[in-house]
Amino acid sequence: MKRVRVKICGITRPEDGITAAQEGADAIGLVFYPLSKRRVTISVAKSIINELPPFVTTVGLFVDATEEEVNSILHEVNLDLLQFHGSETQEDCLRYNKPYIKAVRMKEGINLIEQVNIYDKSIGILLDAFVPGVAGGSGETFNWELIPDNIQKPLILAGGLNSENIRNAIDRVKPYAVDASSGVESEPGIKNREKITKFIKYIRNSS
Repeated sequence: MKRVRVKICGITRPEDGITAAQEGADAIGLVFYPLSKRRVTISVAKSIINELPPFVTTVGLFVDATEEEVNSILHEVNLDLLQFHGSETQEDCLRYNKPYIKAVRMKEGINLIEQVNIYDKSIGILLDAFVPGVAGGSGETFNWELIPDNIQKPLILAGGLNSENIRNAIDRVKPYAVDASSGVESEPGIKNREKITKFIKYIRNSS
């Protein structure tokens, strides 16, 4: 089986970014959504990135942000990849000349193949749980049977992943990457080294 990539999202402290990198995360996520418990300011985001070692991808998460808001952050923060969690069109996602991934909130009746075609210029599709009024980081899983087998795009599996369910998730979905936030925390925005270590260890043993 190919190696499954790992993103630890909702990093709010430099020490948590360092922990994620030391334990083997391929990417960290910085949330710029004002209503999120894990939201970071520009200054905090810069301090986190400045402490990271080489070869860790920095991902900025946005939810229906204005072009001005995104550009103001990109002007200050060195992000490698953009992640859009709202109702952004592909045109919206392409405005910034950065590679992007688009989140799809999975629920009964969703046509994932159609979504992949709509966002065909994305470098990956992130699958998260649909929770009304919550744009991500809910800690809820979704029915993985909703994912078709014939998706021609790297899939990033999110939604309530932790060390207890990650092996089953990888066996069932066979994603390109997985994305954890609440499942590796002591409290919202505060990561737990032991949980991160166990989570990534189980992934490496499964892939």
